[in-house]
Amino acid sequence: MMKAKTLQVCGTGSGVGKSVIVSALCRIFLQEGYRVAPFKAQNMALNSFVTREQGEIGRAQATQAQAARIEATVDMNPVLIKPTSDVGAQVIVLGKPIGNMNALRYTKYKSRLLKTVRSSFRKLAGDYEIVVIEGAGSPAEINLKSHDIVNLKMAAYAKAPVILVGDIDKGGFFAWIVGTLALLTPKERSMIKGIIVNKFRGDINLLKPGIDFLERRTGIKVLGVIPYYKDIKIAEEDAVPLDNFKDSSDGRNPRINIDVVYLPHISNFTDFDALEKEPDVRLRYAKTPEELNKPDVIIIPGTKNTISDLRYLMKSGFIKMILSIIKSDKAVILAGICGGYQMLGRRISDKHGMETRRRQMPGLNLLPVETSLKLDKTLAQVEAKELISGLKLSGYEIHHGLTRITGKCDPLFEVFECNGKEIRYTEGAISKDRRILGTYIHGIFDAGAFRRNFLNRIRMKKGWPALAVKENFNPDKEFDKLAQLVRENIDMSLLHKIIERGLQ
Repeated sequence: MMKAKTLQVCGTGSGVGKSVIVSALCRIFLQEGYRVAPFKAQNMALNSFVTREQGEIGRAQATQAQAARIEATVDMNPVLIKPTSDVGAQVIVLGKPIGNMNALRYTKYKSRLLKTVRSSFRKLAGDYEIVVIEGAGSPAEINLKSHDIVNLKMAAYAKAPVILVGDIDKGGFFAWIVGTLALLTPKERSMIKGIIVNKFRGDINLLKPGIDFLERRTGIKVLGVIPYYKDIKIAEEDAVPLDNFKDSSDGRNPRINIDVVYLPHISNFTDFDALEKEPDVRLRYAKTPEELNKPDVIIIPGTKNTISDLRYLMKSGFIKMILSIIKSDKAVILAGICGGYQMLGRRISDKHGMETRRRQMPGLNLLPVETSLKLDKTLAQVEAKELISGLKLSGYEIHHGLTRITGKCDPLFEVFECNGKEIRYTEGAISKDRRILGTYIHGIFDAGAFRRNFLNRIRMKKGWPALAVKENFNPDKEFDKLAQLVRENIDMSLLHKIIERGLQ
């Protein structure tokens, strides 16, 4: 039986800050003494996370669960769509892939998922006191409303009042809000109980005439204005933060230059958040080969379509540039994560046609490994240690590939626990000269001691002194900072009244 109070956060479009607002509200309600959980019926994202029950969900819902200090489960994101091309995607239901579908096929299939998402919501509503629901894109997408399972139809089922969020930093905020409401039916508009202005820069007094106009025009109260911030580090949902990089190294503040290759189907780029926050690191995403500018480390990240992105690297000149850099500068390190690891090998076989009609694709041939794409998907939480240093770390695996070492190189890690069970096997590969390395484990750089040891090995090659291990990033404190910012800038009393009244 559903007993939780509910609230839905919708947006005027994708990327306006819905996920972060939900994280903030989860932490705020937790601080107020409530048992709170996040929920998003359907998420389309390439950033994903493996739960303890070996299910795959959107990374944003895992982050929101972390804000609520609870364990993430598949019920928090029962449907995950992972695009594999401009028109196709892998569909994941309750943490498990059920197949690849094009947009038309998925639209026809979606009605079958209504029972699934409602069942997941009921479980959360029975276990928690507040469920904060995240919408997807905009609730006013005319072509999607008839088969909606995530926005206002979900809110109606959950009896959740809706808060509409807009990003004023993008420009056109007032038109977005008014236009969104104009495209809703009278009954749908009545579900919108408040508006949040997100990412505002400047003097709040200059915004007041706009807020007054908006409230008169829509009849809906503006709950608050959230300032634009740069000092709170909360994981993005599905957009690489390309504008938050540190300045180039200089003589006074030497930094390690880490370039991440920006793949068309890049996934799980949160792997590099902890590296970006290190004081001696300058990390950026390279969209063209020319942007690989004197790197100390090049990283080829995970991807939802390894073979397609490998073709892209070949055609764009990235591979030619990478090989040139590796050959000319013997100090540069090249690392591959998941799909990037597969690309570093001799070949990738796809006899089941998982990603392409071609049965085989040559890799960069920088590691003596070969990969076969399998129908079954590996989903695992692992505990491992680096064989070079003996340092331990935690992470997770999400991949269809099976990669084996076929020549002279060493394994990179030893896994000693997988999905809560003791186990022993080696994982990944590293070249004899320690310059080329690859692994399937996501999140390796989240481990402070391992991350600092990795960076200090580079510093020592440069003749720089090693830095002490210092965990300069505490996610829990970041959630507290976010909660304080949001709490101080919205009318919490009105928000609670909205939740209490529901859809009355």
